Amino acid sequence: MGNSYAGQLKTTRFEEVLHNSIEASLRSNSLVPRPIFSQLYLEAEQQLSALEGGSRVDNEEEEEEGDGGLEQNCPPNPYQMHPPPEGCCTTDGFCQAGKDLRLVSISSEPIDIPAGFLLVGAKSPSLPDHLLVCAVDKRFLPDDNGHNALLGFSGNCVGCGKKGFCYFTEFSNHINLKLTTQPKKQKHLKYYLVRNAQGALTKGPLICWKGSGPASDHPTLTAALGPAVFNGKDSPKHQPLVKNRLSAVPRPSALGILSNSGPPKKRHKGWSPESPSASDGGYPQGGGNRAKHESAGVTCMPQVGLVGPASVTFPVVASGEPVSVPDNLLKICKAKPVIFKGHGNFPYLCGNLNDVVVSPLLYTCYQNSQSISRAYEQYGASTIQPISEEMQLLLTVYYLVQLAADQVPLMEDLEQIFLRSWRESHLTEIRQYQQAPPQPFPPVPGAVAPVTSAQLPWLAGLAASSCNDSVHIIECTYSLAEGLSEMFRLLIEGKLAKTNYVVIICACRSAAIDSCIAVTGKYQARILSESLLTPAEYQKEVNYELVTGKVDSLGAFFSTLCPEGDIDILLDKFHQENQGLVSSSLTASSVTKSASLDVSGAPACTSYHLEPHRIRPFQLAVAQKLLSHVCSIADSSTQNLDLGSFEKVDFLICIPPSEVTYQQTLFHVWHSGVLLELGLEKEHVTRQRVEQYVLKLDAEAQTKFKSFLQNSFQNPHTLFVLIHDHAHWDLVSSAVHNLYSQSDPSVGLVDRLLNCKEVKEAPNIVTLHVTSFPYALQTQHTLVSPYNEIHWPASYSDGVDLYPENKKYFGLSEFIESTLSGHSLPLLRYDSSFEAMVTALGKRFPRLHSAVIRTFVLVQHYAAAMMAVSGLSQMKNYTSVETLEITQNLINSPKQCPCGHGLMVLLRVPCSPLAAVAYERLAHVRARLALEEHFEIILGNPTSGITIGKHFLKQLKVWQNIEDAEWRPQTYLELEGLPCILIFSGMDPHGESLPRSLRYCDLRLINSSCLVRTALEQELGLAAYFVSSEAPLEKGARTEALESDAEKLSSTDNEDEELVTEGSTSEKRSPVKRERSRSHDSASSSLSSKASSSAPCGESSAGPSQVERARSPPSCGPSEEARAPGERQRLRAAGGSPSVISRHSPGLTSQPDPSLKSGQRIQVSAPSASSSGSASSLALPAAGPLVLQASQCSMTKACRQPPVVFLPKLVYDMVTSTDGSGLPKAASLLPSHSVMWASSFRPLLSKTMTSTEQSLYYRQWTVPRPGHMDYGNRAEGRVDGFHPRRLLLSGPPQIGKTGAYLQFLSILSRMLIRLTEVDVYDEEEININLREDSDWHYLQLSDPWPDLELFKKLPFDYIIHDPKYEDASLICSHHQSVKSEDRGTHRKPEDLYVRRQTARMRLSKFAAYNTYHHCEQCHQYMGFHPRYQLYESTLHAFAFSYSMLGEEIQLHFIIPKSKEHHFVFSQPGGQLESMRLPLVTDKSHEYIKSPTFTPTTGRHEHGLFNLYHAMDGASHLHVLVVKEYEMAIYKKYWPNHIMLVLPSIFNSAGVGAAHFLIKELSYHNLELERNRQEELGIKPQDIWPFIVISDDSCVMWNVVDIDSGGERSREFSWSERNVSLKHIMQHIEASPNITHYALIGMRKWSSKTGSREVREPFSRCHVHDFIVLNVDLTQNVQYNQNRFMCDDVDFNLRVHSAGLLLCRFNRFSVMKKQIAVGGHRSFHITSKVSDSPMAVVPAQYICAPDSKHTFLAAPAQLLLEKFLQHHSHRFFPLSLKNLGHPVLSVDCYLNLGSQISVCYVSSRPHSLNISCSDFVFSGLLLYLCDSFVGASFLKKFHFLKGATLCVICQDRNSLRQTVVRLELEDEWQFRLRDEFQTANAKEDRPLFFLTGRHI
Repeated sequence: MGNSYAGQLKTTRFEEVLHNSIEASLRSNSLVPRPIFSQLYLEAEQQLSALEGGSRVDNEEEEEEGDGGLEQNCPPNPYQMHPPPEGCCTTDGFCQAGKDLRLVSISSEPIDIPAGFLLVGAKSPSLPDHLLVCAVDKRFLPDDNGHNALLGFSGNCVGCGKKGFCYFTEFSNHINLKLTTQPKKQKHLKYYLVRNAQGALTKGPLICWKGSGPASDHPTLTAALGPAVFNGKDSPKHQPLVKNRLSAVPRPSALGILSNSGPPKKRHKGWSPESPSASDGGYPQGGGNRAKHESAGVTCMPQVGLVGPASVTFPVVASGEPVSVPDNLLKICKAKPVIFKGHGNFPYLCGNLNDVVVSPLLYTCYQNSQSISRAYEQYGASTIQPISEEMQLLLTVYYLVQLAADQVPLMEDLEQIFLRSWRESHLTEIRQYQQAPPQPFPPVPGAVAPVTSAQLPWLAGLAASSCNDSVHIIECTYSLAEGLSEMFRLLIEGKLAKTNYVVIICACRSAAIDSCIAVTGKYQARILSESLLTPAEYQKEVNYELVTGKVDSLGAFFSTLCPEGDIDILLDKFHQENQGLVSSSLTASSVTKSASLDVSGAPACTSYHLEPHRIRPFQLAVAQKLLSHVCSIADSSTQNLDLGSFEKVDFLICIPPSEVTYQQTLFHVWHSGVLLELGLEKEHVTRQRVEQYVLKLDAEAQTKFKSFLQNSFQNPHTLFVLIHDHAHWDLVSSAVHNLYSQSDPSVGLVDRLLNCKEVKEAPNIVTLHVTSFPYALQTQHTLVSPYNEIHWPASYSDGVDLYPENKKYFGLSEFIESTLSGHSLPLLRYDSSFEAMVTALGKRFPRLHSAVIRTFVLVQHYAAAMMAVSGLSQMKNYTSVETLEITQNLINSPKQCPCGHGLMVLLRVPCSPLAAVAYERLAHVRARLALEEHFEIILGNPTSGITIGKHFLKQLKVWQNIEDAEWRPQTYLELEGLPCILIFSGMDPHGESLPRSLRYCDLRLINSSCLVRTALEQELGLAAYFVSSEAPLEKGARTEALESDAEKLSSTDNEDEELVTEGSTSEKRSPVKRERSRSHDSASSSLSSKASSSAPCGESSAGPSQVERARSPPSCGPSEEARAPGERQRLRAAGGSPSVISRHSPGLTSQPDPSLKSGQRIQVSAPSASSSGSASSLALPAAGPLVLQASQCSMTKACRQPPVVFLPKLVYDMVTSTDGSGLPKAASLLPSHSVMWASSFRPLLSKTMTSTEQSLYYRQWTVPRPGHMDYGNRAEGRVDGFHPRRLLLSGPPQIGKTGAYLQFLSILSRMLIRLTEVDVYDEEEININLREDSDWHYLQLSDPWPDLELFKKLPFDYIIHDPKYEDASLICSHHQSVKSEDRGTHRKPEDLYVRRQTARMRLSKFAAYNTYHHCEQCHQYMGFHPRYQLYESTLHAFAFSYSMLGEEIQLHFIIPKSKEHHFVFSQPGGQLESMRLPLVTDKSHEYIKSPTFTPTTGRHEHGLFNLYHAMDGASHLHVLVVKEYEMAIYKKYWPNHIMLVLPSIFNSAGVGAAHFLIKELSYHNLELERNRQEELGIKPQDIWPFIVISDDSCVMWNVVDIDSGGERSREFSWSERNVSLKHIMQHIEASPNITHYALIGMRKWSSKTGSREVREPFSRCHVHDFIVLNVDLTQNVQYNQNRFMCDDVDFNLRVHSAGLLLCRFNRFSVMKKQIAVGGHRSFHITSKVSDSPMAVVPAQYICAPDSKHTFLAAPAQLLLEKFLQHHSHRFFPLSLKNLGHPVLSVDCYLNLGSQISVCYVSSRPHSLNISCSDFVFSGLLLYLCDSFVGASFLKKFHFLKGATLCVICQDRNSLRQTVVRLELEDEWQFRLRDEFQTANAKEDRPLFFLTGRHI
């Protein structure tokens, strides 16, 4: 048959019968449903399945394989072959169809093999020299380590081509192997076949069927429900269990399957070839992992699907004689021995298999340790021998010997011991790979010579001799069977009573040893066998015991304990005696209470307050970290998230199916205000609306999620954030990934919803996983990139408090620290008398699960304690000190508070049926004791809400000022101050927050399976708490200590950090605890003395009194009063973690703190100064008598003291023990049930690791199990395996994560709104008051276009009004002499650099955009459309000559293919001839006629070049004018834009050069187009002569609509609206007589624009920023190509002086965006010599010629302009602030600074100039003057005496020539020292100046 159950059934009759029964069941039709099989198979294989009893290494026949295994000592099992069918071929080497299969015959023939199959060679016994060729599915073959082959077989015949053989038996018959033994693939498939260089098939490497372990080890198959299969009987009591299991367990365990139909068939027909197979697993050490981690094996780790209920075991298939398990074993031993298979062969077990448990975990551990050396080899070390089997066994014995009687062996410890021992023995070879610090394990004997198998038993015996027989060694001579029989005999005879471990060694085989270890200690065996159960199996087992009444014996036992017989009888008696009495006293007290409450309506207790809802600094910091991660995803070049395309944020929070968590989350969302902030809801959000945003992952989740997906699909411009809170829950993969499948809705829901294709591919969904325990999402296959992980920050860094808060988080590390010596009040404790009782009962009731026993004992203790407190003092002896203390404080706390506030006791009962039992029993006892109105008992079940009695409901309403008659508490936070026992059930907490009044956290019943890091930290997280850092108690002592380690293991969860504690901190803190212990609660002090004396030594320090103090406070939040509990919650919520919140309010702590930061809403109501909150110290402004009582309210101390936590001893030891480095043991546990270690060869976690380092550690060393949703993601850490829009936020439990992510949603929304806004310059026009109101106005107010004749009559306004020129020199015109003094106030020099005023505007639909904008419509325009290649462009040279430059100008155009239609080429792809221009007469509205040129530098990302929306989609020609060195970067960002590349000589030029070349090129092109179109019959004057020159920061355009009351009336109203640039351009282009205007522009927008600016529609004045230029009219007016600044003013003046018209449309305005990079800012003036970035001041920009001045690296022209702007008063001292006497500037306008005014004149003949006869000038500026300036021209002007002259020329020579030519020496006096130059080196061609004085 080929599977592992056959072929190993050796000689005995028993095995033959068994074999036949298995075969029959395999052939039968009553199969278990398929999916279960496939899952089982995959798991089983991939990691050591239970079905095989262990590791795949022992897949089939390992032992038989001839190498010294079984075959030596057992004759082969004769095998009966089926006769071949009639008429078929039976020749050796041929198949039954007669085709030759021998390698020699068919090696060169082509063989067609399907994908996933390999060719292998089979050996036939009858043809020893030949190999037969077969095609086998590679999933059924092993990997290189001999592991991971699937069970069974799938093959094809390469001869006849027959496909689909599913059994090797059938296949061996077909190929005529003619076997005499059971056909097994391991035995007969020998070699891989490979093709050599010639293409012929040849024999390749051996198929490695064995792992690296010893030969022959067969796990026994398991005997779970053994009876069903092995004894041929059906065990009726297990039947219901079995049925259930199949239907309900998501990850089937082997149990049900075995009992139903025997082992599964080898290959399940329903498998598709794609199903994940074991062979691609990639686990270095093979199958061993599964069991090891699943069951953490020897440890108490929980298992997933490994072994059945405890009553079950897995017989492990093996060799030799079977060993019979004695019938009454359990009865006699009081525990089921757990037998761990070790090395070698393991015998069969038969008989009473229910009473033993067999596990492969140790075998796996040995196997893994053998692979250590291989792991080192991959690091490059030379081959090193693995640790020997003998040494492994000896070390195991050493380890067991040193275990204490109450310790349980842990696999992790053993692995570390092996690793250390091996390292030490190979230190030299591996020194360079040393990774982990030595561990404090028992000393390893330094073996000089290797231990031989003969010495082993002796050495082991020697090692065990010192342990008082706790380890017993049995040596066998022949096989393990005799040793096991001997052990069973000793057990039955009671000779192993003191023995915890039996080590059985058989060293008879020459090559290897056989061994196994049996755990016989009652305590250890019970814990280990129970730890092998999965959570589901554990629940089933407990259920079964409750349903079948097995527990009744326990109840009967308890009733015998009572001094007066049955406890119930005692209770009834008490009830009858006290009935009248109690009720009357009760009502009396409650009346007085309510009276005190209602006086004046104000509660008398001042300790109960709510704090206002605030975000804490920590939460804000985390929200900002989240935002920056989202931004970095958007900023990356992958374009996975386009933030610019989203207008709003929406979200959905997915939470586990817990009603309380659901209500709590609704509360957080409701009170955080996030819905209003995101604009998702209007005011008055209703609860129903909030429910749309929170999804409970239950059966109904799919519909709601589907609508979320549809919503995201329909709103592509909304960014949806899918928040997966409590993300470590339910990571089961869904076999079906289809979102809407009809399969069982509850399993794998997270995977089906959050990992569905729609979510992964939606570009507008970001997934955020939020959890306190991120480990299961940090594996080798995780979808979350390490860069997208956000960890909660540490609050301290180098002793500095980074986020000062008045609350400090108290998490796991602080709890552990409280247990260190020196602390008088440990907050973590265990109850030794309880543990002792449980252990004793465990021996008495060996068949009951310990969870059942523990629950019954604890409930009994609580019942006895209640009775003791109620007056039955004889019951004190039947409870423990701890339980008595809890109960006393619970019942007495309300009496100490005027309002009856009390404390909460959390009783954690994970198993729901047991929780129900506990609830019923406690409620019954409470009723009999008449305590119903003293405290409530609440059953907290995840699936249902909270139910409380009417009396308590009324109290809560009064405390919280709730009027609503229908109100019911829906979250635990709303139980603030309620005295109650909360029985908290459910296998895992789901993030429920608890109120501050939580005083005791009783975790004594948590399952030992919680020995997985996540489970452990999750349980302890229930007690996490905020304490007020201002409570004196915390001062000094607490602060630094608190987070000292947090920062190291920083954010993960503080768990680990938490786990870590340092000595120094403990000393710092110890005073705190002492102080606490001083303040006794009056109620408990009487007890405390007794308690401490009676408590077992371990706990003596914690008498009830202190305990109570430690947390009773929580019960009353200092100021909860007037708020709906909801709010409290909210706060918490806000805080993110509700629990946190409310718990910590600073109660009467020390000063009130207004700064309560965040989620905690509870406000400090009254300052209290003292050191420990005792009554005397309270300085409350309340009524006298109450003040004293208030201090007694348990809420008072709540803010300062976390709850006290009781743990099982086993867990307590695990949590508090540390390894040598100080790392708590708990941190090195397997991180989660759903993952496993990738290798046992791994360094240990280190105490100093930050959360990020921990994450990287888990990402390297853990892999998901096959049932984990990430299992199929084979990313192996490659970046493309991560999902780009997935983030993970982790932080300690209850610290405020909810508040942080809600805050993140708010700031994300604000940021998106900010992205749709822009800062535009918003400045008033300047120099308005200098205009005279004469005939300066265009009076036809309603004209849409200027009337040419009217317009010509308007005078030109020389004054600059653009606010960006506020610092520029004023230009004087003839009328200004009158008002020469009112230039308004000048800015003080220090204001020059003040940031210009801006306004924030929402981008309209007609805005221009930068490169960050990507919307669907612009994709094609931008050239990024996915369907298109990146746009191809071609480079075209274009040359024209320009006389003034004296040479030909060579320009280059880069023209994308999509834009070639705008140009004319000599032939397609040929020489560029011209750019097409339209006709003046064209009236089409489809396009914009004027080509737009935008000069730009340094703004490839930020320039607003996307005009698609601005042009409203109209066709237009847009050219970017760029410098040569920036061409590549601009082309990259704007691949679909035409570029005009300036010649390289202009690389350092200013904007003047770009303007100059644009204009000259455009004129040249106009000429070319006129010539070209003239041939087509078009008149030259009909070609469109305009171009647009636009700044790269023009963002939006507006139009003013005027409503005037009449043509000339002064009254009119106006409004401004945003329009498209298309609208404006088409309006301007339609102007009548447009070709008569040289320059057309528009106003710059300002919010301060008044009616006077827009009253006249047109002005004749300067235009800037966005101009429409007539290149025809301005042919002879050039821009100055040397200019950097004010070149537009200079050009405007030249155009006007040439007699041309400049028209500004005042009703149009342009908004300019403030862009902080590029533009003129990109010019930095630095020293040419030194690299030091020393700033150079403008005074250093010029120097004397030939001086040693430092030269500067900047163009001479820039230095000149900058110098004149700041220091021109050095040249023109008389002109300073002398408006009546300006400087005469000839042919140019240079900015001489705002203090000096200039008068511009043109020297050209026929130019328009102002009349200068009235002016006496204070200076003369001659800048590069040409031949038009002559001596006679200058003689027309008058100068003041002492006026100054500045002549600027290109070199010294021309300077002298100019002085001579202009006869300047006649009127001006020059001195040698008056010559200067710009501070340029000679090669940079400095400019030279000469200054002189007027004579």
